[in-house]
Amino acid sequence: MFWRQKKITRHCDVCGKSWEGVTGGFNPKKMDSLEAIRCYKEAKESLECPFCKEQKMKENMVEEKKEESLPYILQEPRYTLEDVFLPAKSKLQIDEALAKIKNFYKIYIEWGFKAVDPCGAGTVLNFYGKPGTGKTLTAEALAGSLGKKFISLGMSDVESKYMGETAKNIRAAFECAKKVDAVLFFDEADTLLGARLSNVTQGIDNEVNSLRSTLLIELEKFEGIVIFATNFEKNYDKAFVSRITHHVQFDLPDEEGLRKIWDKFLVPQIPLEGDRESIIMKLADISLGLSGRNIRNCMRLALPKAILDSNNENPVLKLEHLMNAVDDVRNHDKVGTDVSKRNESSRAALKALGVKINNEENNKEI
Repeated sequence: MFWRQKKITRHCDVCGKSWEGVTGGFNPKKMDSLEAIRCYKEAKESLECPFCKEQKMKENMVEEKKEESLPYILQEPRYTLEDVFLPAKSKLQIDEALAKIKNFYKIYIEWGFKAVDPCGAGTVLNFYGKPGTGKTLTAEALAGSLGKKFISLGMSDVESKYMGETAKNIRAAFECAKKVDAVLFFDEADTLLGARLSNVTQGIDNEVNSLRSTLLIELEKFEGIVIFATNFEKNYDKAFVSRITHHVQFDLPDEEGLRKIWDKFLVPQIPLEGDRESIIMKLADISLGLSGRNIRNCMRLALPKAILDSNNENPVLKLEHLMNAVDDVRNHDKVGTDVSKRNESSRAALKALGVKINNEENNKEI
């Protein structure tokens, strides 16, 4: 045998334990021998402390289990800002935020602004406006334009039935965002950024205050990008409002914006009957007051109409299908209003009945 293996006792300087390994020498001319390769691998593996190796495997398993139980999912953004239509004012505000992010070194180091703003490394944005105006889409697109990963959270994601766990979930999200340099996005942020409770009477009140205090602390020291989105910005605590550097309002699109949104959703592969530009002009005119999400829903309704109208034989999307879909989406806003009216009528009837009964009882007493 050109290999000469022998047992040897090894000692680990990390854990202080000893184990029995093997060692040996070899003749390079016999390295193609399977036995030589086996012995070589065995000797190499015995160099590593088995106790430290086992401990490391256990720690990795715990870490993997911990990550599986965390409330967030690390996402690769599906969009960039090129995919989003923004009104001029909103676009300018986001461009200003991007200018700060991309030119941090120039502003804070070269121009020396860090001397008076040592905690300004982070960028906190607040997207507010009506539902369906593109707040969530823009947050993801901003991450995509910066080449960063995206973490999206809501109150239901971080809330826990165990005391103290909600605040821990918030800290864990910030730690992950810092570790991988991800954009951290909080949807329906008014539930998170509301005023802290002064009259604490229950354990849940303590939990809410703990959550909001933790969020304030994390925002203060975080050096990455955080985006909040809400439909109810007036519910924010002033302490949070003052820590947000960019408040970006999302309005419903005007006629020009609607034309661009319709043009985006009417993808070239869709067979369209008539002049495309004329159809888009007409659609923009009749869809004033609708959001980008509404228009997406219009397309989701119109395309099946075209299929059914043609009995699935060479279907073509017509202006009529699109106009009917716009009417359908507008009627969606009325869903539940008949129930509200019935409830109001019932309350009025009960109130009138109550007055009538009281009058009859008074007459009996007389």
